[in-house]
Amino acid sequence: MIPIVWFLVACVLCIGVGTGVTYFLVVKKSSQSRNNAAKILENAYAEAKTAKKEAILEAKEEIHNLKEKCDAEIAERYNEISKSENRLLLKEESLTRKEEALDKRAETLDTTFNQVKEKELEIEETKKELVKANEKITIALEKVSGLTKEEAKKQLVDMFVEQAKHDCATTVRLMEENAVENAEKKAREIVTLAVQRCATNITSEITVTVVPLPSEELKGRIIGREGRNIRAIENATGVDLIIDDTPEAVVLSGFDPYRREIARVALEKLILDGRIHPARIEEIVEKAQKDVDATVKEAGENAVYEAGVIGLHPELIKVLGRLKFRTSYGQNVLKHSLEVCHLAGLLAEELGANAKIAKRGGLLHDIGKALDHEQEGTHVSIGVDLAKKYKESPEVIHCIEAHHGGVDFNSLEAIIVQTADAISSSRPGARRELLDAYIKRLENLERIANSFKGVEKSYAIQAGREIRIMVKPEEINDETMVFLAKDIARKIESELQYPGQIKVNVIRETRASDVAK
Repeated sequence: MIPIVWFLVACVLCIGVGTGVTYFLVVKKSSQSRNNAAKILENAYAEAKTAKKEAILEAKEEIHNLKEKCDAEIAERYNEISKSENRLLLKEESLTRKEEALDKRAETLDTTFNQVKEKELEIEETKKELVKANEKITIALEKVSGLTKEEAKKQLVDMFVEQAKHDCATTVRLMEENAVENAEKKAREIVTLAVQRCATNITSEITVTVVPLPSEELKGRIIGREGRNIRAIENATGVDLIIDDTPEAVVLSGFDPYRREIARVALEKLILDGRIHPARIEEIVEKAQKDVDATVKEAGENAVYEAGVIGLHPELIKVLGRLKFRTSYGQNVLKHSLEVCHLAGLLAEELGANAKIAKRGGLLHDIGKALDHEQEGTHVSIGVDLAKKYKESPEVIHCIEAHHGGVDFNSLEAIIVQTADAISSSRPGARRELLDAYIKRLENLERIANSFKGVEKSYAIQAGREIRIMVKPEEINDETMVFLAKDIARKIESELQYPGQIKVNVIRETRASDVAK
């Protein structure tokens, strides 16, 4: 029993001691916590006070910045408003000036309108006076001539009727002649059509070639010591070198274009090479001759291709190419042969003949001119021998043989080739001997047209078969155009000699122009 009591007492004492200790510890801890809390609060209050001051400073600074920004914007807006006000003032002043100018112009227009009205009244009065004066003149003329106005008008009409009858009679006579010569006209139309379809360029050549030099110093090197280089070139090529005062150029003179071309190529090669001495000259001339021979072959092949002629012997093509460096009366023979070929083909098609034979004969008709300075005989006989040598057909050989009328014609193709040759050789400007007369005739046509009053300018066209005349519209009216054309035609008839007819075209053109602003 007692141990239990003591045990309980001990337990109570332990509990009491534990409670006391616990209380002491709790109270002590609570005091420390309060102290810590107070310190924390003090620190927090100090930090809050500092943060408040910083926030107030930042707010003041931001307010200051915003105020400065607002002030700048207000100043900028004020400047813009000031500028706008200035612009409006300027516009207002400009509009005021324009209004004043318009008022002045309105006053001027009113004054001008009144003046125009006065002028119109004056013009009307003048017209009335002119009518009266015209009546007086008419009466005076009737007294002087002894004819009334109606009688004078009748005589004038009768005169024009007689002139018209004369013109009609002339026209009828021309129509009758044209009807009689219808066959000849048809032939001319065929020839003209062929010439127009051919339309090849006129080629006129000269007997000199100019070689440009890169510098004047080369002239002395080309001449050489005591002229040995220039003599070597002339001896090797057969061409004369003319070295004169022409700046940076040497002139090659010779009647043979083939040799001139060799000399030109050789001289250009020597200039590029720079070594100019007799031995080198001979070597270069040989190379130049080979180059020109290649050019000749190529020219022959191109001519055959352009003409559309096939089956020619290669040697015959080479000989044909040499015509590129042959001229006759200033006309390039190869281009002349091509022209005759095309004309002969067109004429043969129009007349129903064999176009292939005509074209072949036209292309080869002057081939003897490539060798006539090397062989005896005329170019016709040399051409015939070449054609026989290279197995051309008898029809083609006859075209070559008969194109100058040396033998009688036995085929239509031969006549066509002769005609085509004559057209190519004799058309205006084709050869140098006819060119001056041709140009002189065109100049005379334009001179006669320009001699009439009211003609502004004139042009001779269609190889002188038409004259186109532009007149001044303020001087020549539609009625007087007809009489002007007749007067010009009669003056041409009386002063010039020409084949065929010349058409006189008078053109009157009125133009009005203005400027859009």
